[in-house]
Amino acid sequence: MGWQQSLQESDASKVRTIYLNEPLRNSFCKNSISTAKYSIWSFLPRYLYLQFSKAANAFFLFITILQQIPDVSPTGKYTTLLPLVIILMVSGIKEIVEDYKRHMADKLVNTKTVIVLRENTWKTIMWKEVNVGDIVKASNGQFLPADMVLISSSEPQVTCYVATSNLDGETNLKIRQALSETSEMQTEKQLSSLSGKIECEGPNRHFNTFVGTLYLNDKSPVPIGPDQVLLRGTQLKNTQWILGIVVYTGFETKFMQDEDMHYRRNDVYAMARTSNLNEELGQVKYLFSDKTGTLTCNIMTFKKCTIAGIIYGNQSEKSDTDIRKLSLSPSVITESCEFNDPRLLYNFENGHPTKDYIKEFLTLLCVCHTVVPERDGNNIIYQASSPDFLLTDEAALVKGMKNLGFVFTARTPTSVTIEVMGENFTFEILNILEFSSNRKRMSVIVRTPTGNLRLYCKGADTVIYERLSEDSRFMKETLTHLEYFAKEGLRTLCVAYADLSEEEYQQWLTQYRKASTVIQNRMQSLEECYEYIEKKFLLLGATAIEDRLQARVPETITTLLKANIRIWVLTGDKQETAINIAYSCKLISAHMFRIQLNLNSLEATQQAITWHCEALGTQLSKENDLALIIDGETLKYALHSEIKRSFLNLALSCRAVLCCRLSPLQKAEIVDLVKKHVGAITLAIGDGANDVGMIQMAHVGVGISGNEGMLATNNSDYAIAQFSYLEKLLLVHGAWNHFRVTKCILYCFYKNVVLYVIELWFAFVNGFSGQIVFEHWCISLYNVLFTSLPPFSLGIFEQCCSQKSLLAYPQLYKISQAGNTFNTKVFWFQCLNALIHSFILFWMPMKMLEHDMVLQGGYTTDYLFLGNFIYTYVVVTVCLKAGLETQSWNKFSHIAIWGSIIIWLVFFAIYSFVWPTIPIAPEMAGQVKMVLVCPYFWLGFFIVPIVCLTLNLIWKSIRNTCKRTLLEEVREMESSRAQKFHPTIFRKRVEAKKVQMIFATPPHEVVLQSESFDQSIPRGYAFSQVEQAVITQEELIRSYNTTKSKQDKVTMDSSHSRQK
Repeated sequence: MGWQQSLQESDASKVRTIYLNEPLRNSFCKNSISTAKYSIWSFLPRYLYLQFSKAANAFFLFITILQQIPDVSPTGKYTTLLPLVIILMVSGIKEIVEDYKRHMADKLVNTKTVIVLRENTWKTIMWKEVNVGDIVKASNGQFLPADMVLISSSEPQVTCYVATSNLDGETNLKIRQALSETSEMQTEKQLSSLSGKIECEGPNRHFNTFVGTLYLNDKSPVPIGPDQVLLRGTQLKNTQWILGIVVYTGFETKFMQDEDMHYRRNDVYAMARTSNLNEELGQVKYLFSDKTGTLTCNIMTFKKCTIAGIIYGNQSEKSDTDIRKLSLSPSVITESCEFNDPRLLYNFENGHPTKDYIKEFLTLLCVCHTVVPERDGNNIIYQASSPDFLLTDEAALVKGMKNLGFVFTARTPTSVTIEVMGENFTFEILNILEFSSNRKRMSVIVRTPTGNLRLYCKGADTVIYERLSEDSRFMKETLTHLEYFAKEGLRTLCVAYADLSEEEYQQWLTQYRKASTVIQNRMQSLEECYEYIEKKFLLLGATAIEDRLQARVPETITTLLKANIRIWVLTGDKQETAINIAYSCKLISAHMFRIQLNLNSLEATQQAITWHCEALGTQLSKENDLALIIDGETLKYALHSEIKRSFLNLALSCRAVLCCRLSPLQKAEIVDLVKKHVGAITLAIGDGANDVGMIQMAHVGVGISGNEGMLATNNSDYAIAQFSYLEKLLLVHGAWNHFRVTKCILYCFYKNVVLYVIELWFAFVNGFSGQIVFEHWCISLYNVLFTSLPPFSLGIFEQCCSQKSLLAYPQLYKISQAGNTFNTKVFWFQCLNALIHSFILFWMPMKMLEHDMVLQGGYTTDYLFLGNFIYTYVVVTVCLKAGLETQSWNKFSHIAIWGSIIIWLVFFAIYSFVWPTIPIAPEMAGQVKMVLVCPYFWLGFFIVPIVCLTLNLIWKSIRNTCKRTLLEEVREMESSRAQKFHPTIFRKRVEAKKVQMIFATPPHEVVLQSESFDQSIPRGYAFSQVEQAVITQEELIRSYNTTKSKQDKVTMDSSHSRQK
């Protein structure tokens, strides 16, 4: 096997030596982790470094430094310093709060407890105290604190089961087996006497590989591979206890490589990892989604079946004609529920002509499987030995049979017992013909209670149908029903049987025993042997299992596709299952061609990708009505530097992309590929630790609070509970957030350009002397106080249109997605607008006061008198401009606009009287008396802002009339409703504009060779067995005897090991 390569083949500098029971010789990384950014001592220097790494803060720091030099800056020393300090303090408090939460989360992980062997006895210590070389004891349900080598367990064959969903997203449990040389070491005395060392590869991030060797004193070296390794973050399942030797700790564990994270149990609340706004949420073009736990619920349900040409299930009242029509119609999704059709048992109990077929069908599903029954009092709990307790397809079928009165009650190494209507029947298990992806089926050869030999088989319809006998019936009807099941997105299995003669079986058994002892290509020899006896089947029917989707997943995906968001599903699951789910959730439609890439070499992958790119011709890199399906093995070659760009061009030519059997690293690599080369905003969504890489790689990361812990949510920008909430998150909050942020940015640029360019115009008047027209503190408080509320109003409460409209017309998302509201053209137009306003705001008052004037009491005007005129007009104009930009008026909008104007006037009145009581701004003394009594001031107060904003009103009217968009149509329709006008005419115009947008850039219709592009709807077969595991399926299930207690089984197995 690959993992048995010598350590010399790996990088010698990375070889690690771990001495057993010699802790002083093992000096490696600590097991404590820290995901926090700061410590008490590093906070101030690191925080300041991060803040002044931002261009804006660095610029204002530079300005602040210049302002401290009197001969350089005409403004006050504190006009920029004070606002900058306030901003840094607020941001610092936010960082402290968020980092405190990270410290608390780290503490929860580091202080978890585990049992280790210390000083020849078992002691309970915290996770952070675990060291390399420690012998750890873990119990059922516990998460493992470090990477360790399994040395013993409570289970038969010294195996254990671990849930790895935190690592790879797969819900089926993995089997690990201890070495036979250490299997009997269970007591403190035996473990303390262990003497030797482990040599292994250095820390790395590859989950599925491990190269090591165990050297026990006075014994031959023993190779250690991935089947003996238990990783940090995995959970022990269906196993009383295990013992392991720690090989990697802390950030050197495979779970923590490249990943600044920690895991959660389900009872730990999610918390926000950042409070930063993300305007990119409204510009997402590519959505990368996990499948298991994100699109699906991880619940398998037996929904329907067809027996002897009769369909049973919650839609069984439909006629065969209706079924044929449905099998040819677009995909339909039914409500999730258990199998419920009383006709099946009625036909069985009342002598229906198909009674014998029903009995044989139900019996087969009770016998032909790898499920293990465990009793909990009077209840039977079915756990699949593949295994994934109640979530696997097999367990769902066996549970379904139980509800129909065919109860699987016991398993021994040589038999299974079922209870049918209160009567027990025992079937002797002679041989198990194992499932594999190539075979797409599994079979068992049994001796029935009547002494007959029979072969039961279940598998994909394609492999079952080609092995049917000429005497088999109901083939056409069953095939029609299979098509109907596929349209519903159900996973199907055909079931069939064959009677065997003693002579035929004995001949085959001789061949089987010979194939079982072949040294080279044993699996291939066995599969060829299986072919010899798996023939001349008699078809019984088919089952249909629902891999239940989360609520509203199909509708959500349909809506997101209308919003011009391309969806790529990245999953670690099998290809057949993933394709089936893609059809169920309407990611792939019935009329869509499929490109499937399943290759095993770089050359073959390059040839296939090149051929498909050439076949697309001019349609390459344009959106076509195609679906690309690729597995992890092929993707490994597709991401090679020579063909990576060609693969990306092919993927971008498809409307949907489905990547199967991926590692967490491959998921992140795909996101990175699109992020770097396409220039579009990406979003990744997942629910498990295996999704953290792609969540962190994408521009926007979304975590789902699911059954796989809180890692995904803790490492994401946004946390949601269901995939369907993504619709509202993107189309509503994403669009709103983008409109708000862009308007806020543009408005802030506008109002600052207006104010500060006036100083430029004044420079032309004062001969560029450096004199400023405004008072120092008025300049400082311009952004902090007098014009601070309108940006808040726009940035928090602005809405382009209502939530209802955004969900009803997902095409509106294209406006923010394309960046139509914020781009270079829009920015410079806003700057030009501000330049024009500043020109009007300066020169109109300047011309009004051009000849000077004498006020009451003999006072004459000065530059500051003009400055207060202009400053007041600036505040009024920019506040009213915010009102002109506001599309969703509310009380906060009024408070922000009118309140800001009032705040300035009140401040102006008070500020004119503070000197000499407060020794600041003596030049402002008495200014309010002079300004407010001047008739020119009030004349300009109304005329100047109106002149400025009239230009904007004219431009806005022309644009909304001549270049009307869907958004304007929707807003007018909403306005008509608000004013109680009849909205029918507006609705028709909106629908017309919507259709226009849909067909503006439709997916290209492709004409391709049928032998390369598949359009048939797959009928996904339901299997969950682990292939090429550390022990075979037959060895595994033959190790169980559910008629004995758990302790009896362990004792019996230990005795058996000693005998061997």
